[in-house]
Amino acid sequence: MTRYLMVIEPTESGFSAYLPDVPGCVATGATRAAVEADMRDAIEFHFDGLREEGYDVPEPRTDAAFLDVAA
Repeated sequence: MTRYLMVIEPTESGFSAYLPDVPGCVATGATRAAVEADMRDAIEFHFDGLREEGYDVPEPRTDAAFLDVAA
């Protein structure tokens, strides 16, 4: 199992998500759970398309951390 960082952002109508290591793979959903489920479908579809076209599936390389600061 390979682990990719997914960035989830609130929008006016729900949530959007993208994978920094997989350009062009995005998803939207009315709820956070919906956008996560939609991203699972999107990444499978995206990787299938890459393989069919003879491209390599990108390796994950992005990491994230939270930084606590005084506001």
